[in-house]
Amino acid sequence: MLAGNVVHLDPERAVFDAMLDGWARQQAARFLRASTVEPRLRLVRRMAEFTGLYPWQWTPAEGEAFISHLRGGPHGIKVSTGRGYEVEIGLFVEYLLDGRYGWLRECADRFGEVPQVVFHDGNSVAHVAEYEGDPRRRPLSYNEIQALFDAADARVARIRGQGRKGALCALRDSAVLKMVYAFGLRRTETSKLDLVDVRRNHKAPMFREAGSVMVRYGKASRGGPPKRRTVLTVPEMSWVVDTLEHWLIEVRPQFAPGRHPALWVTERVGRLSPKSINTAFTVARDDAGLDPALDLHCLRHSFVTHLIEFDYPERFVQEQVGHSHAATTAIYSGVSNEYRNKLLTSSLRARLGRDWDGGS
Repeated sequence: MLAGNVVHLDPERAVFDAMLDGWARQQAARFLRASTVEPRLRLVRRMAEFTGLYPWQWTPAEGEAFISHLRGGPHGIKVSTGRGYEVEIGLFVEYLLDGRYGWLRECADRFGEVPQVVFHDGNSVAHVAEYEGDPRRRPLSYNEIQALFDAADARVARIRGQGRKGALCALRDSAVLKMVYAFGLRRTETSKLDLVDVRRNHKAPMFREAGSVMVRYGKASRGGPPKRRTVLTVPEMSWVVDTLEHWLIEVRPQFAPGRHPALWVTERVGRLSPKSINTAFTVARDDAGLDPALDLHCLRHSFVTHLIEFDYPERFVQEQVGHSHAATTAIYSGVSNEYRNKLLTSSLRARLGRDWDGGS
């Protein structure tokens, strides 16, 4: 990484830059995406800037001071973010300590110092819970789902009534939100859907041309390709068939998309972006007067929860949302008291029979 016949005016900066370039190449060789690698490089630079030291000068004290700094203030990082930062800095230091890359010898020869472990068991965030996300993120109730969709539909009528542009886009946004919920999709999965991905399910012809959705850009495992899955339309969500047909037959052609393959297109005949889908949710949520802490991903949580409440087997729900582990699906669920009381009632009747009076 460093030319042997070059005398650098600033050898510390040259070695640091070479370390980052080498680490970036190592990660690229593992087929990690730029969206993963570049934030890691920025994080290492942030720590160097904060400490005023180079990696071969870092000690555990510098790592602890950096994380403590990030935790401070009204917008301090969360536990999961802090752990992620500690892991990523640890990966960088692990790369430097790997004798196959020669950085220990390089630092010792040039500076008389060598890198050392910064985060260890004694100063790292312990992983003690399955889920450490914002507790305000939760599934929506059935009434909240209805209020969200009503608000999205009302926006179409309001724009038309005011004689403004945007009614077609509002129609599209309403249909997008309904599809996200009805199929438990992530925002990027939804954005990347093409027309050919909405398909007939020959085992369920009553859903016509919208019996299933082929997700080709599911969330990838680190270093792996996007995961694929097929999400089946379930009877409880069959209303989405009419929504999709209305979009495909009545609304989408008015955007004049030509041969554009995207299912969801913009007024400029581009693919609808994940950010725009987020915005559609935020606008409908605020119009409906729902909790501002709710985000688009809550519709996916709602999908999981409601399928469980519809008594679909756990394995079926897991396959619908594309989770590798059942534990992940369990984290997404937040069944209602009504559903749990239904199960309790069924259990009591099975055990007590006529002796149980139903709480009267």
